[in-house]
Amino acid sequence: MSKRHQGPRGTFDILPSEDPARERVARVAREILGRARYGRIETPAFEDTELFERGVGEATDIVRKEMFSFEDLGGRSVTLRPEGTAPICRAYVEHGMHKLAAPVKLWYLGPFFRYEAPQSGRFRQFNQIGAEAIGSESPLVDAEVIMLLRDLLDELGVPGVELRLGSLGSPESRAAYREELRDHLRAHEDELSADVRERIESNPLRAFDSDHPGTRTVMAGAPTMLERLDDADAGHFEAVRRLLDDGGVPYRVDGTLVRGLDYYTRTVFEFTCDRLGAQSGIGGGGRYDRLIEQIGGPPTPAIGWAVGVERILLALAEGEAPAARSDAFVVAGDPAQRERAMAIVTELRHAGLSADLDLADRGVKGQMKQADRAGARLAVILDEDGSILVRDMESGEQRPVDPARLVEEIGPPTG
Repeated sequence: MSKRHQGPRGTFDILPSEDPARERVARVAREILGRARYGRIETPAFEDTELFERGVGEATDIVRKEMFSFEDLGGRSVTLRPEGTAPICRAYVEHGMHKLAAPVKLWYLGPFFRYEAPQSGRFRQFNQIGAEAIGSESPLVDAEVIMLLRDLLDELGVPGVELRLGSLGSPESRAAYREELRDHLRAHEDELSADVRERIESNPLRAFDSDHPGTRTVMAGAPTMLERLDDADAGHFEAVRRLLDDGGVPYRVDGTLVRGLDYYTRTVFEFTCDRLGAQSGIGGGGRYDRLIEQIGGPPTPAIGWAVGVERILLALAEGEAPAARSDAFVVAGDPAQRERAMAIVTELRHAGLSADLDLADRGVKGQMKQADRAGARLAVILDEDGSILVRDMESGEQRPVDPARLVEEIGPPTG
């Protein structure tokens, strides 16, 4: 993503030359997730604000600082979606998807919105690909979703990727740990950043994400949730690790990995990329076994992830791509032939070929230059006597062709 496309509000434009790289990311995601039998789902761009307050958590940065919320004409508070999991859980409940065979496997691609400081690869409107597996607490599902994100990044060729793996246990065991962590933070309160001090009571785990030097020193000696897992959660985590080991997926166990959302339980993970600098996260996720119940559905275990499209493109150093070649550019040698040129272009397009013609009343010389600029493989030249010549734009060779066999003479599409 070129910096010149960043707008003053932390948004950006996607130019035609940038579309092929984005289309490739979407195509590879569709292929990989489709093979694993994940179905595409789309949710609205905005939801009731309460969904995110209840689901994501009022103490999170997303809800406290980053949501675009507003009152609609009916006086209801609505929010441009800042993340994809809560809306999908809402759709799961509303459409009775718990009646389907578990796990229900879904994936999505679309824009999301957060009011945060724009920086390289991070915008206030951004695009994510995500996957959710809903209805099973098996560690097999944890391993599958992690492997699918690894496969996506591998297939796209994202370099320098590392998987960080952790566990946040159950809410019950985390409650005791949070109190232990609060005690540790209170004992070193003078060394902490103001933001961390403010959240000692509401969200102490977020102190692990602080880049404040004093806070980092304090957290280096803090207990971690991994050290406080109960037997069931520890067993689940070990099973996930065995499955990843058996699948040949390298990872680094990281007890400081907490993610930024309150709904996570048990397995959490993040893929980082060394090309992205200090803000190295490219995608990740975790279990959210209590979220669906939290928003009014039945008790339902689930796990999912999201990956940033712009983050992927930045890691690949892909933004603009050369314009795709077209099969033919139809050149009208005489103004009287322009309507015929349009008819031929239409015929070629209907045959599956990419074709174009001059729409700016250029002369023949100007049309040939336009054919070259358009990357046309062939120029189809209409003479005033009704004959047709086909010129190879690379070699300059040209030959007459039978108008009735033009599609056949042009050959298969460039692709």
